[in-house]
Amino acid sequence: MAGLNLNNAEFVKSAASPQGFVRDSLPRIVFAGKSNVGKSSVINRLLNRKNFARVGATPGKTVHVNYFRIDGRCWFVDLPGYGYAAVAKGERDRWAKLMESFFAEPELITFGILIVDIRHKPTADDVTMAEWFKNTGRPFAVVANKSDKISKTAASAAPATVREALGLPEEVPVIAFSAEKGTGRDELLSRIFANI
Repeated sequence: MAGLNLNNAEFVKSAASPQGFVRDSLPRIVFAGKSNVGKSSVINRLLNRKNFARVGATPGKTVHVNYFRIDGRCWFVDLPGYGYAAVAKGERDRWAKLMESFFAEPELITFGILIVDIRHKPTADDVTMAEWFKNTGRPFAVVANKSDKISKTAASAAPATVREALGLPEEVPVIAFSAEKGTGRDELLSRIFANI
């Protein structure tokens, strides 16, 4: 999507139930990841904005599906973070229902981005989320965030480990990324643009 002005971004709405999901004709880039994986930071880095997507001091703060309109031409969709132990069971159940509804409508996803922590082996929740993305049949990429926190050697070996742990097909890219330093930003943007 040439000429997309990433600086022209606005928060539009939070959906607490499937009735609130946006179902217009604009492409939707959908971000998913564990509560403390730096999802907001990745979105902020893509948009080159400091505090656009709220970076919560407490993981597990995003419990709605948040919609950001980019340049009036596509959506960034921020799914609620998962796997945060301190969230009450009722909240977790509500999250699961909301996610099941979301992934039951593959047309809500134009391109998916699953964010994992490059420093650790993907968790069981990460594996589940990768399965959800695979089952939609929509294209997606895996972003291995926090690559600035490990050595260059470890960062270049990590994508293969992530690919194996998540059982990813060959066509799903795994991108070593640093929201802090901007590593991987151009590659991720080119993947996004190629799919919208």
